[in-house]
Amino acid sequence: MCLRMPIMQSTKLFLQTVERLKAALDTAEAVVIGAGAGLSSSAGLVYTGERFKRAFSDFAQKYGFSDMYSGGFYPYNTLEEYWAYWSRYIVINRYTAPPKPVYQNLLKLIKDKDYFVLTTNVDHCFQKAGFDKERLFYTQGDYGLFQCSGPCCQQTFDNEDTVRAMVKRQRDMRIPSALIPYCPRCGRPLTMNLRADGKFVEDEGWHAAAGRYAGFLRRCEGTAVLFLELGVGGNTPGIIKYPFWQMTAENPKAMYACINFGEAGCPKELQKRSVCLNGDIGEILELLA
Repeated sequence: MCLRMPIMQSTKLFLQTVERLKAALDTAEAVVIGAGAGLSSSAGLVYTGERFKRAFSDFAQKYGFSDMYSGGFYPYNTLEEYWAYWSRYIVINRYTAPPKPVYQNLLKLIKDKDYFVLTTNVDHCFQKAGFDKERLFYTQGDYGLFQCSGPCCQQTFDNEDTVRAMVKRQRDMRIPSALIPYCPRCGRPLTMNLRADGKFVEDEGWHAAAGRYAGFLRRCEGTAVLFLELGVGGNTPGIIKYPFWQMTAENPKAMYACINFGEAGCPKELQKRSVCLNGDIGEILELLA
C-alpha cells in the first residue's frame, strides 16, 4: 500500500503518529466521531471527474457543468428538468454503495466501543455500512428525504420509490410531469431535505437524534473520550471542529484526533492531547486495522 504523505512528514514520524492514534482508540472509554465530506470522498463518492461524466454528460454538455454540486444549484426552467437531474444525483449518491469499504473499515475499528457519530454528510453511508442508526446524527439532512418547499410543516417524506421511478422514466433530461412530487398537506412542490437556507425542516427523527447525541455527550463528561474528526473542512467548522476542540479542552481526560488530507491540525493548547494525520482517510484506517 502506498500512502501519500506530506513532504515535511517522514515515514517514521507518520507511522509513529498512526500508532499514537491506535493507542488512543484502544484506551478510549468512548469515541465521538465527527465526519465531513472528506470521509465520503475517500470512500469514492467524488462529485467530479469520470463519476460525474458517466451520470451527467448530457447536462454537462448543455449547461457546461463540471461537477455535481453546480448542477444541483442550477435554476432549471421546469420542475421536470430539475427532478431529472436530482433523481440521478440521489440514486448514485444515496442509494448506491460507495466503491471503497472505508466506512466498513471504520466500523470494524469502533464497533466494540461506546460510540456516537455526528456528521454533516447527507449520503447515508454510515447506515449502509452497518452503523447503529440510534448512534447517528445527520445534522444537515438526508438525500433520501423530501420536504415541503414552503415549508408548511416540520415533516419529511421518504423518496426512494419516487426518485427511482424518475430515473427510469426520464427522457431528454426531463421526467414525466405526473412524477413531480407535491406536498400532501398544502400542495406546494416538494424539495430536498438539505440544509441550504432557513427553510430546512428538522423533523421528529432529527430532534430525536439530536437528543441522543446530547445525552451521549453528557455521559462522556469527565471520561476518557476520543473526539475523532474525519474529513471535516472549513465550510462549517462550528458544527464539528470547534465543538470538538472545546470539549477536549474542557475535559482533561479527553483526546482529539483529526485525519484529513491537507487540513489536519489543532490549536497549540491541545497539541499534547491531540493526534493529527495528513493523509487519505481510507489508507490510514487500513493501517489502524
